[in-house]
Amino acid sequence: MHNSNLKHVFFDLDRTLWDFKSNSREVLTEIYNKMNLANRGVRSVMDFITTYERINEQMWEAYRTGNLSKEKLRYGRFEKVLLIFGIQSDSLGVEIGKYYIEHSPYKVGLFDHSHEILEYLSKKYELHIITNGFEEVQHVKLKESKLLDYFKSIITSEAAAAKKPDIKIFKYSEEQTGAKSHECIIIGDDVVADIEGGKNAGWKAIHFDPHREHEKVADANTIYHLSELEMLL
Repeated sequence: MHNSNLKHVFFDLDRTLWDFKSNSREVLTEIYNKMNLANRGVRSVMDFITTYERINEQMWEAYRTGNLSKEKLRYGRFEKVLLIFGIQSDSLGVEIGKYYIEHSPYKVGLFDHSHEILEYLSKKYELHIITNGFEEVQHVKLKESKLLDYFKSIITSEAAAAKKPDIKIFKYSEEQTGAKSHECIIIGDDVVADIEGGKNAGWKAIHFDPHREHEKVADANTIYHLSELEMLL
């Protein structure tokens, strides 16, 4: 993998550096308790969390493919979850949605070794973020997690007007950073958005699979821990 042409390392943010799952679950637990969902018919906090995660995944997929608006995603996912538990309340869905958006970016759980590996790589390469997450939210996450200083540019799908795996966001990233495709590598957890998207754009790719959920991807290294990047880069 050591490649003298390599100059630009692009990281996905959620589920690659920022531990989306644990940070999200922390906020959802706060919501469950604060909004008194136990008394409204939601049996347990874990029930609430797993139902939300399933619905959120479906709706993000619809957002990624352009079949759902940002607004509808932000509040609709919670309205849908409440309906599953027999709670009909648009206003509660909106209230929960607002709480979630306001509080989750301030959670600072990162995958092990995030700071160390970024410190190491920043001495050798230009580092960038490439994310489908919302513009305003991702900047807060990076700042609060003290990750901002490692990155030269933050490329969001909203700024690029295209979401990974669309080749447009990768080409936009090259324009923004002055990089050529053979100088770029993407590190991310999503096989389609990050790995296939990056490879289609002519980038190299490293798949991060911390929970060992996937088969190995062709033409991409797989790592299970961020510290393995020291061997590869």
